[in-house]
Order: sequence, then structure tokens, then C-alpha cells
Amino acid sequence: MSKAPTITHVIPGPKSKALLAEKSAYVANAIGIHLPAVVQRAEGALLTDVDGNTFLDLSGGVGCLNVGHSHPKVVAAIIDQARRFTHTDFSVAPYEAYIRLCQRLCRLAPGPRPKKAILFNSGTEAVENAVKIARAATGRAGLVAFQGAFHGRTYMSLSLTSKVEPYKKNFGPFMPEVYRIPFPDPYRSGDPDPTRLVMRQFDDLFTTHVQADRVAAIVVEPVLGEGGFVVPPMDFFKELRALADRYGILLIVDEIQTGIGRTGRMFAIEHFGIEPDLMTVAKSIAVGLPVSAVVGARDVIDLLPESSLGGTYVGNPVACAAALAVLEIMEEERLVARAAALGERILKRFQRLQARSPLIGDVRGLGAMVAMELVRDRATKEPAARETAEVIRRAMTRGVLLLRAGVYSNVVRILTPLVIADAQLDQALDVLEECVMEVTAEATK
Repeated sequence: MSKAPTITHVIPGPKSKALLAEKSAYVANAIGIHLPAVVQRAEGALLTDVDGNTFLDLSGGVGCLNVGHSHPKVVAAIIDQARRFTHTDFSVAPYEAYIRLCQRLCRLAPGPRPKKAILFNSGTEAVENAVKIARAATGRAGLVAFQGAFHGRTYMSLSLTSKVEPYKKNFGPFMPEVYRIPFPDPYRSGDPDPTRLVMRQFDDLFTTHVQADRVAAIVVEPVLGEGGFVVPPMDFFKELRALADRYGILLIVDEIQTGIGRTGRMFAIEHFGIEPDLMTVAKSIAVGLPVSAVVGARDVIDLLPESSLGGTYVGNPVACAAALAVLEIMEEERLVARAAALGERILKRFQRLQARSPLIGDVRGLGAMVAMELVRDRATKEPAARETAEVIRRAMTRGVLLLRAGVYSNVVRILTPLVIADAQLDQALDVLEECVMEVTAEATK
């Protein structure tokens, strides 16, 4: 496999075009396609399609590939476990990998309180079950979530998610007892103290919408993911923790996209110096294999009786083996520190580019979770969604795979595998810079 992007055919090439025609015939239209090419193999930070085109992957499987594609140790762990057995249902016939993964997650989770964990299949299932735990543990129904949040696509998680297009359109009615608060966005809040603004909103919420002692949990991402990689002020979570404690509300921190080293800490909430009651983990924990977890305070989780949570496939042994290998790789290859270094490198490049392009309204990030927000006017901050899509399209034609995010779909986000080589990252950022400057020139004619 090439170590650099190599485009040998117009995308899609003939083999991809034929397969995508079959996709149109047999796969539901609700499943869209971002890259119009069919992947044949992948390694590290590279994807190669069936026509021989190679792409530098800055999307990381939407944040699932912190240790990269097809890491040999992960592949070996998967093969070894699959040879021994692929399924029993842990609650019927238990196995060591499930226990060891819960043990590792409990030891890694921030804060001094004793922890327990329970495994599920996907991020949205982890969120759903964290909510179940919170409601059962508190005897309350209310939930508070944030504008711009993404917590999944099943109904409870979708009710917490805060973006209509494409996630919520035509899918209502949604689950009751979900209340919404603005997220403290330093770029768009309009207040010099976004934390203070949000705390005032909580006061209003508890006065006009729901009594505080009927709220089971506040559900929050340490950094908004799909909402545009918005990093809150450093004092926000201490204020939020204090508010939750004051009213006996549980704090559920969604680390599905931010966790497993992405932000330069094993979990992003560590940057803010507080301990959540419950934490959801998925995505990069097992390189995209279906396993997720709720990790939290033992005295909260153990309030639920035996057999009240679970599922046939949850904590699949092959996925658990992959996750244990991932955690070993994160430590052996020092990928948490690598995330911090990558983030600094990307942020500096984006800041230099911002100085050249009036299309870039904001540059922000935490560790290797970095983004640029594109606007048509820096004064009005009018979102530049069309221009963002064009930047990403042009980059794909040159062999760099990127994703966008944000409530207004105007944010270019970076979720590169942490194993990417510096030279590969520089190549990818060179391409991105070229595309931004081309679109900037066209937009400012």
C-alpha cells in the first residue's frame, strides 16, 4: 500500500461505480455515501479503494480509529478470539475478556470513587442505558441536554440529540421529559462569559420548565462532536458539577467521540478536573467493532437489580478482545501524548491558514480533536455550509478524506488516526489548505 495519497482514477473509478450502482439497487436510500469509492483495504491512516486509489483518512471512521486501520495487534487479538469462540451471551456463559475490559475501563475512568462498568454494542445503546440507570437510581424522569449535542439515533438518544437535518427530521414525536440548554460556545454565544450565560439558563429552566428535584441527569459531551467540536470554557464543568450536586442530579458525560485518547487525555473530562457519575464510551475503544460501555460510580450503577440491563450480543468476546488490544496499544505507543502533539501541530497550521483566508471564522480544538468553522462574513458569522462542502469535495478528489460537522454543517473536523506519520499529516493539511484557498478565492470574487 502506498504511504501517500495516490489518485489513479477519477472518483469513482469503474469498479467503485459498478458496486455503487448495486448499492443503489439493494441498499436502503436512507444510508448515504460520503466518499464515492468502495474501500478494498486499509492500514494505519490510509484507505485504498477497489480501483487502486489511496486516500489519507482524516475521518478515522468518524472517530473510531485512534490506533489506525488494521493495527497488527488488534487483528491478531481478533483472530485469536474468533478461533476460540465468537459468542455465548455473557449473562448465560461468562468469559474473561468481558471482565478484563470492565476492569481496565474502571481503572482508567477519572475520579476517586470506586467504579463499575457494563458493556453494550453501540454508542447510542450506552447512552440509552446510562439514562435508564440514572432514572432508576434517582427515581426521577427529567433529563437536560444541550443545543448542538449528538448522543445517537435510537429514540431516547435521538431525543437528546439536537440537530434536525438529517437526524430528527420526520421522526417525531420524541421521548418526553427532555429539556434543552445552550452549550457554552465561546465563538457564538454572544456573551463574554459563556459559562455564566449557561448557568443563568439553568436558573430559568428550573423556574419555568421543570423542577430541579425531578431531573434525573444532565447529559453532556466534554467537547461537542457532531455539534462542531465546540470546546467549552475551562470553568464550565466545575460549575456544572456543582449545580448537579446541589440538586442531587446525576452527571452523565458522553465520551463516545472524545474518549480513548483523542483529546490528549484518556478521557476529555480529565481536562476539566471533575468526576462524572456515569460516562459512556464507544467508537475508538474497539476500532469500530460493536462494543460500548457505561462506566460509573459503583454506588450508582449497583442500585439496579440483577438482569435489569443487558442484551444478547452485548460485550461480544471478539469485540472485547479488540478493545483490550486497543488499550494496550494506546499505552505502548504513547498515543495519548501523540494526540496532544498532533493537535498542537494541526492547530498551528489552521491558525496560519485563518490569517490568510477570511472564510475561516474560528479555529478550535482540544488535543487531536481540531476543527475550523467556515463563515461567509466574520462580522455576522453567517455559516458557509456550501463552501465547507466544496472544500471537502475537492480534498477527496485529491486523496484526502475529511468530514464536516456543526449545527450549520459549516465545520471541517479532523479525526485522524493517532498513528498517522507527521509527513502524511503534512501532506493532508497541504491539500486541505490548497482547497480552502481555492474556495476562498472563488467566494471573494
